[in-house]
This record gives sequence, C-alpha cells and structure tokens, in this order.
Amino acid sequence: MANATDAQGTKSSDPFVMDIDRIRADARKHMSDGPVTQSYGADRDTVLKLLNDALATEIVCTLRYKRHHFMAKGINSEAVAAEFAEHATEEQEHADRIAERIVQLGGEPDFAPDGLKSRSHSEYKEGDSLTDMIKENLIAERIAIDTYREIIHYLGEKDVTTRRLFEEILAVEEEHADDMADLLEGRE
Repeated sequence: MANATDAQGTKSSDPFVMDIDRIRADARKHMSDGPVTQSYGADRDTVLKLLNDALATEIVCTLRYKRHHFMAKGINSEAVAAEFAEHATEEQEHADRIAERIVQLGGEPDFAPDGLKSRSHSEYKEGDSLTDMIKENLIAERIAIDTYREIIHYLGEKDVTTRRLFEEILAVEEEHADDMADLLEGRE
C-alpha cells in the first residue's frame, strides 16, 4: 500500500479512514445543534461574541457612511457621496451575513442600539468637512482590517466557515480603505 500524504504535506503510513457509522449516529443524536457538529473546534461562545462585535462594527460603519452620503457637500461631492452610499450598502450586506452566521451557530444577533457603540471596533465620527469624512472612513476601515485579521488568525482551522466569512468581508474592507485613500489623495 502506498503512503498517504496528510494536510501538512508529510508522508504518513496511516491510510485515511472515516468512521461513517459514528458520524451518522452523532448526526442523529445531536440534530438539534443544527450545523454545529461534534467536530466543531472553536469555543462557540467566543465566536458568537466576536461575531456580535463585528455585527456592531458593520452597523456603525453603515450608519457613518449613510450620514456621510447625505452630508457630503462641496466640489466633487457627488462622486464622493456616491462612493459613501455604495460602501454603506456593502457594510449592511456584511452585517446581514454576520447575523445569518450568528443564527447558524445557535446564537442571537444583537441589534440593540444601546450597545452598538461599546461593541463596535470602529467609532462613529461625523466629520466636519468632506475631507474629514473621508479620513474618518479610512480610519474605520483600517481598524476593521486589523481586527478582522486578528479574528481570522484566532479562528484558524477551528471554524473554517466563520473564518472564510471574515476573509471575504476583509477583502471588501481593504477595497474600501483603498477607495478612501484614493479619495483622500486627491484632496490633499
């Protein structure tokens, strides 16, 4: 028999064997746990807290971008306002995806307005001018990028689905930061 190669690319003499009877029995026994099976490796309470904090972050970002969209004034404000509106829509989509994942994991998404500010990674800064608004959005995007990277690192292989969700959102946050940096460069 040939040697098998494991996930790290090292040779193993142990063939891959799956105990399908045990997996089937566990699926029936724990079906009320929904998609969270016995092989789920993360601490669910910690992941739900991380998700609810990210949900608050996305909601705060949505609200900030919405305000900036409506408050944008001055030269070239129409194009900048349109960018703010597009980002608000994408941030809301992130919030919705995060809320869906919270429910999949058996949690409850926390939309309570009184706790949004304390749970959000980013701040709600209004900005006095169009340039200030762009700066505040860039700062918030940079905060989201760093906090989401830390969450991705924490999740590792323990919760691949949630990690992938954060990776997808992170890619969009990086695009948003790039957009804000480009807008800021044209103003300074």
